[in-house]
Amino acid sequence: MEIPISIDDLFATAPITLVTLTALAVLIIEALLSKSEGIIVWLSLAGLLAAMVTAFSSISMTGTAFVGMVTTGGYASYFAIVFCLSGVLSIMLSRVYIRNQGIEHGEYYVLLLFAVVGMMLMAAAADLIMLFLGLELMSLCFYILAGFARTRVTSNEAALKYFLLGAFATGFLLYGIALVYGATGTTTIDVIIEEAGAGLESPLFLIGLGLLLVGLGFKVAAVPFHMWVPDVYEGSPTTVSGFMSTGGKAAAFSALLLIFAPKMIHAVDSLRDVLAAVATLSMIVGNVIAISQSNVKRMLAYSSIAHAGYILVGVIAANEAGANGVLFYLLAYTVMNVGAFGILAVGESQEGEFLAFDDYTGLSRRRPFLAALMALFMFSLAGIPPFAGFFGKYYVFAGAIDAGYTWLAIVGVLMSAVSAYYYLRLVVLMYFKEGVSSLEAPVPALSFVALIVSAIGILGLGVFPSLILTLTEQIF
Repeated sequence: MEIPISIDDLFATAPITLVTLTALAVLIIEALLSKSEGIIVWLSLAGLLAAMVTAFSSISMTGTAFVGMVTTGGYASYFAIVFCLSGVLSIMLSRVYIRNQGIEHGEYYVLLLFAVVGMMLMAAAADLIMLFLGLELMSLCFYILAGFARTRVTSNEAALKYFLLGAFATGFLLYGIALVYGATGTTTIDVIIEEAGAGLESPLFLIGLGLLLVGLGFKVAAVPFHMWVPDVYEGSPTTVSGFMSTGGKAAAFSALLLIFAPKMIHAVDSLRDVLAAVATLSMIVGNVIAISQSNVKRMLAYSSIAHAGYILVGVIAANEAGANGVLFYLLAYTVMNVGAFGILAVGESQEGEFLAFDDYTGLSRRRPFLAALMALFMFSLAGIPPFAGFFGKYYVFAGAIDAGYTWLAIVGVLMSAVSAYYYLRLVVLMYFKEGVSSLEAPVPALSFVALIVSAIGILGLGVFPSLILTLTEQIF
């Protein structure tokens, strides 16, 4: 059987094609040239930035490619921008970090680029098979990146835990795809949603949807599929943790929103109850356990679980306001969480210093610039206006209220108040506690630019949220 694939398909999926070609070029350069890290970094950044520009220019040109397996423009282009932004910031923060950690190897950038390709395939998937391929490409890269500090026991432990639990979750996802296919006779996502809308609620179909939710719930780090998050984030190289918590989470939510689209949720009433329970548990468990953490990376890991709950509120709303809120929230979360992990990466030593809360005591006296940026990131994560984090929560909660889920929005607001304790605890240590932080390392130029871009993103999205909403309203 001949599959009619043409060169036009490659041009239609230009952002994915550009990042793929960049990853292959980086792979060849790393294999052929010694001491090529400088070239690799700039080539990787150039490829991702070119893909961002291409995605932005094609956001209004929706369509399909590769025999209807991949969507182009609109939704896919928006998420391509988010993934490439996460990749650009992570690479800029990684340049000096991996050298200081003694893990400067060219394959680091190859894996990061291929992870971005996997993310882009997930958001662009029009078929469950394509979604699965993108998910596995991203996951395999993450498994290796988590254990990239191969001489460190905690990094090896993180990679092993992530791989074992991730493989288990993938089994659930794949079996769910098989059951959905058995019930509907197709793996095309739009057709599956139409079948659900036509009243298909056979046990086979519902079990398949449940297994899909388990597999994607693991990737978004929602309770009760969250157990891997604290240990993996703590053990992985800090820049990798930041990349996983932003790009990886956004990719998983892009897939979740594709399958559990508003029409699907309206068609299968039981979905809302299950998702509401998962969202509530994620917000409560993530925020309550984060309070007791003494390690900043583990605190950010538990807060990531809580943020998964907040974003799920927008999915549950199953309306245009909720969907737009999810897209806005994921972009805002990307810039503020990459920035927070970036501050940790700047000061972290090979012995893992500057990761505990106490290491930040008096930081404002020695490094006022870093303290101010960290305070900005913490304020935004806590949802304090006028920063991006506040509007991200506002839009998903407003969508839930419009859908009649006022109680869920109230839970979200209460848990946001709880989160203010552990986020502001770090600010209090930096500005109001006696002591002098031991951080003496200078801020590398690329890391400085990445942190400034993150800060500008937080302020820009907070002051002008309508710019992104105008963009996302064209998608839904």
